Amino acid sequence: MNVRCFVPVEDQNATVLILGSMPGQASLDAGQYYAHPRNLFWRFLGELVGANPALPYEERVRVLQSAGIALWDVLKSCVRSGSLDSDIDNGSLVPNDFAAFFSSHPKISHVYFNGAKADVCYQRCVLPVVREKNIAYERLPSTSPANASIPLDRKLSAWRAIVKPLTR
Repeated sequence: MNVRCFVPVEDQNATVLILGSMPGQASLDAGQYYAHPRNLFWRFLGELVGANPALPYEERVRVLQSAGIALWDVLKSCVRSGSLDSDIDNGSLVPNDFAAFFSSHPKISHVYFNGAKADVCYQRCVLPVVREKNIAYERLPSTSPANASIPLDRKLSAWRAIVKPLTR
């Protein structure tokens, strides 16, 4: 099935961009980033910047924007047979327009990848075309419930990296 990403959660003053690969089926059905109830994304962002999963989605988005965090996906569209990153057909990858995004968000200094697939897709599809200077890149452990091999406390500890550029 051909799937498409959401528009970015963005703010002109964003300094951090968090990138996933492509929303899973639960997120697509809900029309919300990281909507799967066992995905740890909102739990972590609640802990780190106050975007608590108990808040309504629109309020969580406002908290991210106020904190200087933008949220998007590397892929604009792809063919995926299920909900997992491993279900993505690598021959179908269409990246989002990062040249335009970085041009309209010049304060972004750090990009964090939510898992390996987002990082690999960015390296493969975006970096050959868009080489932004002065941006630091870091892969974080996926918040997906499919990534159960890393203990929760180690994942959260890694995700604390996103707070450092916000306090500058």
